Amino acid sequence: MNVVMRDAMRDVAKKAGERAELVSALLALTVYLTGLTLQLTGNGGPAAQALFVAAYAFGGFFTLREAVATLRGGRFQVDFLMLVAAAGAAAIGRWEEGAVLLVLFSLGHALEEYAMGRARRSIEALGALAPRTALVRRTGAAEPVEVPVEELAVGDAVLVRPHARVPADGFVAAGSSSVDQSPITGESVPADKTPVADRAAALADPAATDPGSRVYAGTVNGSGSLDVVVTRLAADNTLARVVRMVQDAEERTSPTQRFTDRFQKVFVPGVLVLVAALLGFGALSGEPFTDTFYRAMAVLVAASPCALAIATPAAVLSAVGRAARGGVLVKGGAPLEEFGRLSTLAFDKTGTLTEGRPRLTEALAADGAGREELLRTALATQRLSDHPLAQAVVRDAPALLAATPAAAGAPEAVNLRAVIGRGVSAELDGEAVHIGSLSYADTLAGPPVPPALRERTEELARTGRTTMLVRRGDRWLGTLGLMDAPRPEAAETVAALRALGVTRTVMLSGDDQRVADAVAREVGMDEALGGLMPQDKVTEVARLRRTGRTAMIGDGVNDAPAMAGATVGVAMGAAGSAVALETADIALMSDDLRRLPFITGLSRRASRIIRQNLWLSLGIVAVLVPATALGLGIGPAVLVHEGSTLVVVANALRLLRHRDDG
Repeated sequence: MNVVMRDAMRDVAKKAGERAELVSALLALTVYLTGLTLQLTGNGGPAAQALFVAAYAFGGFFTLREAVATLRGGRFQVDFLMLVAAAGAAAIGRWEEGAVLLVLFSLGHALEEYAMGRARRSIEALGALAPRTALVRRTGAAEPVEVPVEELAVGDAVLVRPHARVPADGFVAAGSSSVDQSPITGESVPADKTPVADRAAALADPAATDPGSRVYAGTVNGSGSLDVVVTRLAADNTLARVVRMVQDAEERTSPTQRFTDRFQKVFVPGVLVLVAALLGFGALSGEPFTDTFYRAMAVLVAASPCALAIATPAAVLSAVGRAARGGVLVKGGAPLEEFGRLSTLAFDKTGTLTEGRPRLTEALAADGAGREELLRTALATQRLSDHPLAQAVVRDAPALLAATPAAAGAPEAVNLRAVIGRGVSAELDGEAVHIGSLSYADTLAGPPVPPALRERTEELARTGRTTMLVRRGDRWLGTLGLMDAPRPEAAETVAALRALGVTRTVMLSGDDQRVADAVAREVGMDEALGGLMPQDKVTEVARLRRTGRTAMIGDGVNDAPAMAGATVGVAMGAAGSAVALETADIALMSDDLRRLPFITGLSRRASRIIRQNLWLSLGIVAVLVPATALGLGIGPAVLVHEGSTLVVVANALRLLRHRDDG
């Protein structure tokens, strides 16, 4: 409870600090309007003058503090220009002009900070999702003990009650429920969770735990009670890492932001030179010094690039925050902007476009044999093998038989022998059984593969299937076709990306070219390249980059070299992978491909808003500078100036409302 109260008090103090600048600006506005009223009603004099000085104090306090900090860092920024202009107005006795400048500038700056704070709070809200305490089951204790999550250790068993938030990353050891994972993965449908089969094995290798048993801190339990074993400390859980990386992303500047930073370093000193030139010109022309000086100060205000300075950071922060709420981690403005300009997407096949595990898709009986006998023979033999293809047959054959592996009367094979990379043999009811590739079948003694069965097997191979011929005794029973099937949403995703402006989609695969072609046709890819080793994928990504900006989408582990060579590397399913979170520029926290159109649309919209903001801010400066040089006063100039800054921020905040389907 002390931890909760301490954090709550820290939050209150932080919010009070954020509001202090706004309160100071409102006080400055109040005393300025009071002084202006006294002056307009003929009751000015010392009282009005004192109120204008007070407006200087309230309006200039935070501006002065920020200007001093930037000057110590060796930089000239907008705050410094505003203070120079306000001091100049006071020097020539135009206190009311300097006061309105500082009042409007401080008010605009405070509202800008408040609006930017809204974007930051959308990110910080992620960190508040995780509970501050957890109910831990202790040996010998009748009831769970409530402890701060910081005190949880790997291996602790915590109780998650119905409709409560999960306090730590871990796996389900007991109980079943549905868990809302949308805060982490962006999935719209709660995921069913069941206990692991082997608690010790899951604790020894949490990364290998089935997603159906894995849970994350900050997600919301459904109607069932769960016992969860902790696999990560509070400071290192998925939610904590995501929050840290999103906050770090604010510091990673985009190409546009780097341009504006360089521009300001040259522009601000250039404005000071322009002001000096105006003063010199006024002196040479014989104009009264007070008029010349006032005009120079007005130009100084007009040329201050406030809106330009905030144009890109506001959009990046809003977009990064919105992406995080949608289950996508974007590591800064650079990948955000680059992804918004992409024309080519390269996909890994296995586990990205496909489900990452083979499925039994066909069981074709030979002439004179039955489909049921084919499946039962294959099932009995492959039960003895731990090969991924054998496990696929064991998993999927019962559904094709409309029975279970434990069905009464199911035959049992013995004496399994494996021929690495080719097939297996065993004994079933005293008969030899052989299962394997066509090349393996051709090496067997006895009757050859019937021509019709060979033709059907080769046809399956041409359509991207991995084939296994089955022989029992001297009888050929048929052939099995297996395939790593495309994800159900893959074709829909590729079509949505094309509608968003992606002009070229390429699939890179280590599988046989025929397999790659079959998957590519099914999901609607433009190109498919098969038979690639990891280094070959790096070469292909480099080739694609020569024709335009290219993103590489993979699992973030095996594809890390190719992702590193792309313009932007995108990792899928990063919630359960620390490596994927670290290596990718953009990480989709879930395995849902439909997050790709979401982040593509968001990044393209962010790029448009950044361009809009830049043109608006530069256009305002281009209009105001000659206008003030020709006589526009400080008051109207600062009003337009600060108004444009607020418009830029408000435009950027629209990204927080970006739709999931947009």
